[in-house]
Amino acid sequence: MSLAPQTIDGNMRDEAPPSRGRQLDSFFAPESIAIIGASPDTKKIRGLLQSMLQKNAYPGKLYPVNPSYQEIAGVRCFPSVGAIGRPIDLALIAIPAPAVVQSLEECARAGVRHAVIISSGFAEEGGSSTDMQRDIAALAQRTQMRISGPNAEGFYNEIGRVAATFSPAVDVKPGAMRLAATTRRIGIVAQSGGIGFALYNRGRAMGLSFSYVVSTGNEVDLGIGDFLDYMVRDDETDVVLLFLESVRQPKTFLDAATEAARIGKPIIVAKIGKSDAGERAAASHTASMTGWNAAYRAVFAKYGLIEASDPDEAVAVAAALTSTPPPKGDRAAVVTASGGAGAWAADILAANGVAVPELSAELQAEIGALIPSYGSSRNPVDVTAQAIQTGGLQRVIELLNEANEIDLIVLVVSLASEHRVLFELDSMRSVVQSRRKTILVYSYTIPSDFGRGKLAEAGLPVFASLADLGKAARHLVARARFRVPAEAIGEQFQVPSGSLQCANASSGCLSEFDSKQLLKACGVALSEERLVANDEELGSAMDEVGFPLALKIQSADVPHKSEVGGVRLAIGDGQSGCAAYREMLAQINARRPNAAVQGVLLSPMAKPGVEIIIGTIRDDLFGPILMVGFGGVITELFNDVVYRLAPVSEAEAAAMLRELRSAPLLEGFRGAPAADIAALSALIARVSRIADALPEVGEIELNPVIVHPTGEGVTIADALVVRKQASSQRQPTKAHPCTH
Repeated sequence: MSLAPQTIDGNMRDEAPPSRGRQLDSFFAPESIAIIGASPDTKKIRGLLQSMLQKNAYPGKLYPVNPSYQEIAGVRCFPSVGAIGRPIDLALIAIPAPAVVQSLEECARAGVRHAVIISSGFAEEGGSSTDMQRDIAALAQRTQMRISGPNAEGFYNEIGRVAATFSPAVDVKPGAMRLAATTRRIGIVAQSGGIGFALYNRGRAMGLSFSYVVSTGNEVDLGIGDFLDYMVRDDETDVVLLFLESVRQPKTFLDAATEAARIGKPIIVAKIGKSDAGERAAASHTASMTGWNAAYRAVFAKYGLIEASDPDEAVAVAAALTSTPPPKGDRAAVVTASGGAGAWAADILAANGVAVPELSAELQAEIGALIPSYGSSRNPVDVTAQAIQTGGLQRVIELLNEANEIDLIVLVVSLASEHRVLFELDSMRSVVQSRRKTILVYSYTIPSDFGRGKLAEAGLPVFASLADLGKAARHLVARARFRVPAEAIGEQFQVPSGSLQCANASSGCLSEFDSKQLLKACGVALSEERLVANDEELGSAMDEVGFPLALKIQSADVPHKSEVGGVRLAIGDGQSGCAAYREMLAQINARRPNAAVQGVLLSPMAKPGVEIIIGTIRDDLFGPILMVGFGGVITELFNDVVYRLAPVSEAEAAAMLRELRSAPLLEGFRGAPAADIAALSALIARVSRIADALPEVGEIELNPVIVHPTGEGVTIADALVVRKQASSQRQPTKAHPCTH
């Protein structure tokens, strides 16, 4: 897979060697910190840095640096970092932007290993400020000092009590209740300091535990890929939560995602900056439907990253992943004391694809013996308020925890009481610690501190939103089903010399005939077709292809064949074929007299089947992206498509097909024969390997591919290949210049 190099201007840059193993240990857990620009004024960021470190009982050595002070908050202050006279693991830099480069030079001379630049005023402002950021990038490469920022909010190491930030989210408030519902830890990497620490703040309110929170700033050196890689390989971090705008280190990022998938460490990602697909250059349906954000979706899907739509969902998923085991299936039991709340929860779960099945008669009988007769044991299980008073709720939970017919238990209860708990604490803790079932808790009243505290003691966070609980359940089920894709075997293809030189100079499009010739050279099976260049060849060509057949004008200059009368379908005899041939040539000569016409392509009419679109597009960041969806009007009307990074194996191709909402059409819907999914999967895999192997190809589209019944294969009715160079030169447009 080819990956584009990156620039250092805040958008793209050359990748530094990826951090591996423990190379950032002394960044996150420094034994000494110099605060350059330190101040005694805790109303300023420069003053808050030292204050936050001291409030959180930072165990290492602090060295404030500011020539204006002798000491700050009882700590000796130094006039320069060089005056400290001893090794420094980390420098926090909070001084005016024009002075930052000189300060970094002093840090390098003093042997400082890492720096976090809090200061703003660099590439985010543009102009000459971007030049200063380039100077910092060059310094990092020259000195090997690892630099985070600029324009960063720093980081927090909860385990090591390193509050290298000014965020109020890590301020210590004596006497405040601190929930601790989980022991498994979450690491946060955010391309926004405010959001990163906001996620931490929301998680702490639920009683979640954290390892690190880091804001990446402008990523002049250390970027989101480096920090993700560190947390994936960190034994103290069980789940990683990303707030992502864009990836500037594709190889490092993909390596980390690959490792996370291999070891089973979940990554939750909140991706912002989603663009309108129609605003990019679009040479095909694939391109018009594949905005640049689809490349990210392809990455997330391939490596099992969990995409959250907002902060509440992200934290809810993190809470579920760190507090409860993954479910073995999708069958949920809802337990409640309120029939209405239970029904509401069941609706939410069902809307998220989680089943709420009626319990077996045997299990219903056991539950019925524990609750009043006016309760319900069917599912949702309404134990009623009376059963809560008598301990029935606890015993129902224990029964469900042992039941093989249930995979998730969703408790929908009221935790408003300030003095009464709904369950036996020791018994509930035992159920949670058994880790037999996924258990999620929602309070339909605003939970009291007492109620949340007791649930936390049992090891259960309380969800603030029923909708977010439903999403968390859906993600847990999907996560449990995720399997690391088998490695796709790469191939080298012998492409005919000059095969891409016949493309239209402005659009980069090859004709259908030339596109199919390239694909055929790469081993794609195609129908027997004939290109007819003159009248003398027409009769014998029609006899060879056979009737009924299709006639299509072939010219790289005429991408929209139908617009010039260049398509005739279901030709049933030679006389009709000759007439259609002459009419098509006459129309194109009249409408496009300057078009270079190769001839007319004669193709057999395909047998009926399910129409599929297979497309690839080369993303500048991640390389070739594969798209599969249903063809015809379904493609654009419902946007029923899935994406993966190319190449994919046949097994992964089949998994993509199962993800489509219209997948039942392939499986034999309403008595129709099942489609040849094996043949289709093989074609998808091969097209993905072609896209991966040929960097000069910008786009491939097969549309439609007609999938016949099992054992009868597929027919590629139309094909398009677009040269990469022309594709990258096209200006953004909502038109589809090569759509055929």
